Amino acid sequence: MRASPYQGPVPPQQPVNGQVVYGGSADAAGLPWGLPQSQPQPQVQTGPVGQAASAAASAVPALSPAGARPVVDTKVARELKRQVAAELHQQLSRLSQASGSEADRATRRQRGRALIEEAVARWSDAYAQTHGIPPTREQDRVLAEAVYDLLFRAGRLQPYLDDPEIENILINGCDDVWVSRVHQPLRQVPPVADSDEELVELLQDLARQHGGGERSLSTASPMLALRLEGGMRLQAMTEVTPRPYVAIRRHRVASATLSDLVQLGTVDSTLAAFLASAIRARKNVMITGTQGVGKTSLLRAMAAEIPPDERVGTLESEFELWLHTLGHLRQVVPMEAREGNGERVDGRMAGELTIGELIPAALRMTLSRIIVGEVRSAEVVPMLRVMTNGEGGSMCTLHARGPHMVVDRIAELCLEYGAHMTDTLAYRLTANAVDFIVHVAMVDETAVGGRRHRFVSHVLEVAGLGESGRPALNTVFGPRPEIGEVRAVPLTPPHCLDDLRRAGFDAGLLGSPYGTWSAPLALRIGGTR
Repeated sequence: MRASPYQGPVPPQQPVNGQVVYGGSADAAGLPWGLPQSQPQPQVQTGPVGQAASAAASAVPALSPAGARPVVDTKVARELKRQVAAELHQQLSRLSQASGSEADRATRRQRGRALIEEAVARWSDAYAQTHGIPPTREQDRVLAEAVYDLLFRAGRLQPYLDDPEIENILINGCDDVWVSRVHQPLRQVPPVADSDEELVELLQDLARQHGGGERSLSTASPMLALRLEGGMRLQAMTEVTPRPYVAIRRHRVASATLSDLVQLGTVDSTLAAFLASAIRARKNVMITGTQGVGKTSLLRAMAAEIPPDERVGTLESEFELWLHTLGHLRQVVPMEAREGNGERVDGRMAGELTIGELIPAALRMTLSRIIVGEVRSAEVVPMLRVMTNGEGGSMCTLHARGPHMVVDRIAELCLEYGAHMTDTLAYRLTANAVDFIVHVAMVDETAVGGRRHRFVSHVLEVAGLGESGRPALNTVFGPRPEIGEVRAVPLTPPHCLDDLRRAGFDAGLLGSPYGTWSAPLALRIGGTR
C-alpha cells in the first residue's frame, strides 16, 4: 500500500471560479476523480472498497478541465466518511475506556485525520489496480479535504463558509442554493447535497458538533438555530416546510471599533464620538434596524468603548458578539440560551432556557452592564427593568423597520409578557429605561449596478413621557433630505448633553449641520451625485 500524500490539517477549501469543486459526480460510474482511461487490471481488492472500485472499472472517467481543481464524487466521499466515522468511534470508545474520560475535540480530529489518510490511500490503491494509473497527489488531497469536511466541518457547505466575501447563504432544498457576496446580488450556486435527506443529515451533524445544549433537527424539533465556526449564524427548518430550508448569515466585521466603522462609512467621526461618550456616560442604548443591516457589528463596536475593567454580562440565543474572546474586556460573563430537547412539559420545551430566564441569574453575577444580543419577545420587559434599575450603560438590539416604529415595537413585545401588561405600562417602562435609540439602515443598489450602503440613519433621544402618555423622542441625529443626505448628521442637541460632556464629548461637534461627511452619500437613485 502506498503512502498517501495527505498530511496534517486539511486547508480550507475555496471555490474555483465561483464553483464548488466537489459539488457533483465526476462521471456516471461514481469514480472519485476525472482520470485518463486505461485498461483494468485483473487483480482487485476484496471488501467494500475493492467492490466499489471493481464496479467502476469499465467506466470512461470524465477529464477535469485543464488547470481546474479535481472534481470529487460526493458518493465516494460520503462512503469514506462513513468508514472513517465507524473506525473513529471504535478508537475513541477504547480510548475513553482506558482513560476514563471523553476524548477532546483536538484528539478526535487528530485521530480522524490519520484515519482519513489511511482510507484515501486504500481507495487510491484500489483505483490504481483497477485502472492501471494511480491518482495524483492533488486528487488524493482534494478527496481527503472533502472527507474531512464531511466528518468534522460543514461538508459541501464549507467552501462557502470559508469564502470571506459571502455574506448570506440561502438553501431552499439541497439543489436550490443561493449566495450573496459583498456588493453583489443573490446568485445561484451548485447543490450542497445530493438529496434533502443528505442535507438534513448534514444539519444534524452540525447540531451535534455545536456543543451548546440539546440542539437538534428532527420531527420533534423541526427548527434549528446555532452558531458555526467563525461566528456565523445558521437557522434551519424542516418538517414544517416542504423541503429543508436554511439561512446562514456572516458577520463580516467581526471585531470592528467605532473608528473602523468610520472607515466603512457606517458613521462619521462626529457620530462615533457621540456614541462613544454615550457609552462612557452609561446611557442605555437600543440599536434597531432590519435584518442584515449591521446592528450586531455596531453593538460590538460600541461595546469596545466600555472601560476594560468593568464586569459585563452578555445574553444571546447564539453567541455572535464574542466579547468574551475579543480581549478588550477583562471580565465578561457570556450566557447563551438553551433550546429544549423536543419534549413538551406543561406547555413548554423540556430543558429550555430563554434569555428572559437568564436575566435574573445574570443580575446576581455582580455585573455593571448587561448586553442582550437581540430582544425578540417577552424578554424585553426584564431587559427594560435592568436598564431602569441598574447603573446604566446596558445595550441591546431590536428588529424594527423604521426608527419611529421602535416605541410601538417595544410595546408589542411587552404585551407578550403577560395579561397584566398594558400599552400605558409599556410606554412608561420604555420612557424610564431607554436613553437613546440608534437606527441602522441599508440602501441596496446592487440590482442597478451599485453597492450596499449600511449606515446609521437616526439617533433618537428618549426624553421621558410626552403629553399623550407615549415616550417623547428627540431626533439628535438624522438625515437631511433637502441636501440629499440620507445618513445621520447633527440636528438637535440632546437634553443630556452635559452628561456627555462630562464623559469627554466635544459639544462643538454638533455645530456642523453636515457632520464630518465630505459630501452627501452618492446613490445611483435618489440623493445627489
